[in-house]
Amino acid sequence: MRLSQARRFRGRFTLPGDKSLSHRLAIMGALAHGESVFTNFSSADDCAATLRCLEALGVESRRKDRRVEVVGRGAESLKAAAVPLDAANSGSTLRMLAGVVAGRPFRTTITGDASLRRRPVERVAEPLRRMGARTSSADGKPPLVIDGGPLKAMHWAMTTPSAQVKSAVLLAALQAEGRTTVVEPAATRDHTERLLPAFDVPVEVQGSAVSVSGGARLHPVTLDVPGDVSSAAFLVVAGLVLPEAFVRIDKVLLNPRRTAFLDVLRRMGAQIETGLDTTDPEPVGWIEARASQLGSAVVTAAEVPALIDEVPILAVAAALGDGELVVRDAAELRVKESDRIATLAEGLRRLGGAVDEHPDGLTIHGRGRLTGATVRSHGDHRIAMAMAVAALAANGETEIEDAGCIAVSFPEFPSLLEHGRKAER
Repeated sequence: MRLSQARRFRGRFTLPGDKSLSHRLAIMGALAHGESVFTNFSSADDCAATLRCLEALGVESRRKDRRVEVVGRGAESLKAAAVPLDAANSGSTLRMLAGVVAGRPFRTTITGDASLRRRPVERVAEPLRRMGARTSSADGKPPLVIDGGPLKAMHWAMTTPSAQVKSAVLLAALQAEGRTTVVEPAATRDHTERLLPAFDVPVEVQGSAVSVSGGARLHPVTLDVPGDVSSAAFLVVAGLVLPEAFVRIDKVLLNPRRTAFLDVLRRMGAQIETGLDTTDPEPVGWIEARASQLGSAVVTAAEVPALIDEVPILAVAAALGDGELVVRDAAELRVKESDRIATLAEGLRRLGGAVDEHPDGLTIHGRGRLTGATVRSHGDHRIAMAMAVAALAANGETEIEDAGCIAVSFPEFPSLLEHGRKAER
């Protein structure tokens, strides 16, 4: 992908459905009894991988554009896949489906692309073993082999915050005998516990503990998926750092555990406004952002779990400001689609940015300017999109290698960037 500096950036946008919600809705629809219908379903390759894996397990689904129909016949109808499930680049697919198949009386192998096969799976395998499944992996990395069967409830105190692992345990718990409780060390995305009641599954939340009981019968739902707020972050920052910029994003997810990036940007001096249109089962509304002079901020340890996907674009915002952004206690960034600490530091330095790399984070020193260069995405969609926004603000031309990985989460992103830069020419 080649991008030159933008003279201005303006636009009003609606986005494809939230990726985290779409994964969970497809899986819960498969476990329900009846046909669920999801409109504005995510266009991400990751969510397509979830649908393909469900189909390999015997689930009928139909997709036309952004409308997805899932015909659920209960967990008991799932059958052994003839070949290993291919989660492609999707850690969400691998971890959450691991929870589903852990309760089924057959062997399932879940694998993925080269990037996914480098990511740890023991953090999801361990609690599933505690519940009664048998698991094996390649030195703690995919392929993950699960021999499922009868599960028993448990009390699981997580040591590392992970919404995907929490969701895997809760999905397994639906098939377990008794009541399962998951306790988080820090708040993570709470979509699973928000969505299960929409499928008529009782969920109890007490502080950092989430509990569900096995044996609940899921009922189908019809739901319009709100726009992906993590994808929105890239357009929001474009609306802050580019000349004459203003963006409005409508019908977007505003779950407070997904909007920490807005809090950080506001602390940096960003002019951002939001409003709610609805709150059930998820908060949905609008975001407006306009060109701002950005300063300093510190990302606290408590905020990190809610910012894993947004740190790359926050780093770009900081590089184009005149302050300093400090991100620490974020070692989890090193085991995402890429080592996001190293790849961010590399990319920003190539563009003329000033970055200190730490074992558990970054310090970005704002210089207010960047210069076009060739940068590498390392196959990480969040890095590629962050570099694309940086490119629009950089003097000269920038080439982003392997930008095709953007389709993992937001295939429409390049065209929306072009729409914003063409506005009011």
